[in-house]
Amino acid sequence: MNADVRVCFVGDSFVAGVGDPRCLGWPGRLAAMSHAEGMPLTAYNLGVRRQTSAEVRGRWLAECGPRLPEGVDARIVLSFGVNDAMQDNGRPRVDPDESVATAAKLLEQAGERGWRVLMVAPPPIDDADHNIRTAALDERLARTCALTGVPYVRVHQQLRENGRWMAEVRAGDGAHPGAAGYDEITALIAPQWRDWLSH
Repeated sequence: MNADVRVCFVGDSFVAGVGDPRCLGWPGRLAAMSHAEGMPLTAYNLGVRRQTSAEVRGRWLAECGPRLPEGVDARIVLSFGVNDAMQDNGRPRVDPDESVATAAKLLEQAGERGWRVLMVAPPPIDDADHNIRTAALDERLARTCALTGVPYVRVHQQLRENGRWMAEVRAGDGAHPGAAGYDEITALIAPQWRDWLSH
């Protein structure tokens, strides 16, 4: 009998899969891949468009709690930061220090509940200045995860250099790719996802 593995994917519009005509995003692709490879799971997509880390923090426990009851193999995949780095009146929507503190708090809260976490870096968009801010946040999020032993998937720089991702972002709304772009980010996440899911 297979274990009752449940995974909540928590984050922003990239988690939700905005722009994907297949309506899967990378979470749906990862879940489908796992089923095909003999590792069935229950996946919950809890991505919300335009949300910052602060907004994620305000809702995530209420949303994940009912989906991850006692006695299951409870897991969380976190991904946010693109909206934090967006400029609003000349300042980021969320100060980078606050973004990092929020990430640390979410990891702490997950650990207290015995929920295993995988974190995915915020991807690039078609805005060079924004990407510089996001890349700096990416570095800090990676360090925060390293300090707590949480695996962190570095996709930001690789996607900035990925012609298919960037072409799809430009062809779309300037932020979100289409199906081929989501295929690209899924391929980057997949090796660490498989390793994380198998332990």
